[in-house]
Amino acid sequence: MLLFSLAGISPFAQPGPDRSFPVVIRGVTSVTPLPDGIDIRAGAAREKIVALRNGILRFRVSRTDTLPEDASWAVLAGARHSQAAARPITTVDFVGFATKRLRVEVDRRTMEVTVLDADGRVLQQDARPICYWGNSFRIDKVMPANEHFFGLGDKTGPLDRRNEAFTLWNTDAYRFQESTDPIYKSIPFFITYQAGAAAGVLLDNTWRSSFDFGKESRNSYSFGAENGPIDYYLMYGPSPQKVVEEYAWLTGKPPLPPLWSLGFQQSRYSYMSQSKVLAVARRLRADHIPADAIYLDIDYQEKDRPFTIDRSRFPDLAGMIAKLAAEHFHVVAIADLHIAKVPGYYPYDNGVANDDFVKNPDGSVYTGVVWPGPSVFPDFTRRQTRRWFGSLYKKLYGMGVSGFWDDMNEPSIFNSPAGTMPLDVVHRIDEPGFRSRTATHAEIHNVYGMENSRATFDGLKLLKPDQRPFVLTRATYAGGQRYAATWTGDNSSTWNHLRMTTPMLENLGLSGFAFAGADVGGFAGSPTMNLLTKWIEIGAFQPIDRDHTEKGTQPQEPWVGGPAQEAIRRRYIDTRYRLMPYIYTLADQASRTGLPMIRPLFLEFPDAAADRHPLDIDPEASSEFLLGPDLLIAPAPFSDQIDEYEVEFPSSDWYDFWTGGKVHDPAPRSAPNPVLPPDPARLVPLTTHVHPSLAGLPVYVRGGTILPMQPLVQSTGETPDGPLTLRAYAGNPGEGRPCGGSLYLDDGITEAYRHGDFLRMKFTCRFEADALQIDIGAHEGAYPAWWKSIQVKIYGWNAGQRNFRVNGNTVAAVECGRALCITIPDDGRGMEITAR
Repeated sequence: MLLFSLAGISPFAQPGPDRSFPVVIRGVTSVTPLPDGIDIRAGAAREKIVALRNGILRFRVSRTDTLPEDASWAVLAGARHSQAAARPITTVDFVGFATKRLRVEVDRRTMEVTVLDADGRVLQQDARPICYWGNSFRIDKVMPANEHFFGLGDKTGPLDRRNEAFTLWNTDAYRFQESTDPIYKSIPFFITYQAGAAAGVLLDNTWRSSFDFGKESRNSYSFGAENGPIDYYLMYGPSPQKVVEEYAWLTGKPPLPPLWSLGFQQSRYSYMSQSKVLAVARRLRADHIPADAIYLDIDYQEKDRPFTIDRSRFPDLAGMIAKLAAEHFHVVAIADLHIAKVPGYYPYDNGVANDDFVKNPDGSVYTGVVWPGPSVFPDFTRRQTRRWFGSLYKKLYGMGVSGFWDDMNEPSIFNSPAGTMPLDVVHRIDEPGFRSRTATHAEIHNVYGMENSRATFDGLKLLKPDQRPFVLTRATYAGGQRYAATWTGDNSSTWNHLRMTTPMLENLGLSGFAFAGADVGGFAGSPTMNLLTKWIEIGAFQPIDRDHTEKGTQPQEPWVGGPAQEAIRRRYIDTRYRLMPYIYTLADQASRTGLPMIRPLFLEFPDAAADRHPLDIDPEASSEFLLGPDLLIAPAPFSDQIDEYEVEFPSSDWYDFWTGGKVHDPAPRSAPNPVLPPDPARLVPLTTHVHPSLAGLPVYVRGGTILPMQPLVQSTGETPDGPLTLRAYAGNPGEGRPCGGSLYLDDGITEAYRHGDFLRMKFTCRFEADALQIDIGAHEGAYPAWWKSIQVKIYGWNAGQRNFRVNGNTVAAVECGRALCITIPDDGRGMEITAR
């Protein structure tokens, strides 16, 4: 046991899961400075630390002289091979290097690494040397008392991962609950947040991995995997937004989706016939409930076999799709990856002929039971297999299906004790950037769903190069945002699942998936009518808004439950469509920067609290979220509660979206605990009290915002009739953000925007007690506006002035509710609005 006492790692003095004792990497024996970092030897072991950017480091470790293969399913090759200049640093106690933003120190004795910023602030520090148990490894980091953790995709539980532990192993988790782990996705990326400063960590390892944020040790957090490489990245902010953008630079940004995919989507498992699908579409239009998509689940297929059509239930699928298209509906069809093992079934015969399926260790094709019965599975680690699988969409895509839904791709297997493929199933990696080799399913499992969605996305691009694909995937890995949107899987129709949705979507957004949603109303079971109503209200402000439920449940369309419930639900879906210019602008921003659409408060306001803790961990703010930078949605912390609750705001100027009234602090300010006085260090700039109601969902607009809106339409395919509305809210947006807003528009479906066929506008504003100035920027790009005039609504500014100057000409304002309104022609050249 001498090894353990010398290594100073007594907590690990027990054998690992494979009964092996730990091997500790320690003791620098040689150092080779590199232009971008250092290469260190510790006897036979090796660690290479390099800077990809001034704020991004990559760490690679091996127990031998040979580093792991430099390949990745997640990290883009261009990012992985980038270099930032590094200046070597050597002292008696440590070796290291410095970039313009970071300093790396490696203890000569223990090999423990400390990373500091340019001001000497410790960003990350090893708590003990790296340990191996057989093929598994563990990396431990010091965890200060005020450090918080976010990310890992759509894990259950609170937004903050502190005091929690998680396993990453893609799992079909039907009816998952708040304590269920693992579930559908493996995204080994998290953000550390301490006193307003943030850093990101990506462990690029596809094997079963785990993350412990103080569950086992109160003073440290750790991460590791059962096998595979130690290859991880550190991204420094210090702002949380900068970390998210750096992660997107590493792993890729989500492509701009088709506009229709941001509209309301109606689905169930299953609409059992062509006539039923058309009836649902007719009812949506007859009841004036805006909608853009209807989904087909597996029952449109013959005997549940992917890429087939059950002609008895859907005798004219192409004709049905054409009828729906005429009413501006898009069809999304499920296309599971399992291929029925049935000779004479084209995908099976063709896949066998091309040798496209994964195999057992003895070389035979692996077979597992899924919906069609015995099935075989494409080997998506082969480029040629992905190309073949993508070609299978030709018939349905040619019929006019607009998008595809990759389900069951963990992969889920019915007749397996583990619910998935055996770990020894063999994949044959044949992929640019990788060494050609075989790999077991234990290594490939967590990327299998992502590579399925990649095959779908790339296949659709080849079939219709000028059309934006829409792919929705259930399972994925880091970087999967390059190929698909996602949802949180088979949730349940309970109030608790509605509450769980917000932190799941927030953490997905922080983890790269800007375009994500949850099954509105819940998938498993039937919601009460009040639950369905409240879920539709909240879902209207989330990126993917899809109402979906399982077979055997009660109807879950917006009209169920009677006219009163339907009217409330329609109001919120209407609001989503009125906000579509803002929502689509956020989608454009996500595709360019990686910033999510749905955001926790700390992402926009890291300095909101006096002690710089993330407001989202406050019980009062736990249910709140931002849609983009300017809208704050504040449902009750428990959506079925009837008691008054308090809303915390991250800055001082906010307006009620529904009334236009400015929010004022309640008097007196309530303490978080009525027994104890409030902690001055944790007080927030503004709070208000809310009385819950079924029809009410508090939504607020940030002061200093110019919010673009449009007249109501019944689908995104309908051209709005009337002026573009710009709501201008007086105030200071805070956190260094200038007063203003922006708008993005294009044709919503093709790739023409990449060649300049878009419209972009920027708005700025300045409000003073007796003067204002609003600048509406000129139209940028070649895409024409649908509006001829702009209505400007000014909230929160009333100096008694009713005459405005627009490009030097006098225009009279009128009162419209709590706003002053002017309507002016828009010739595309921009305009300046002033009053004093």
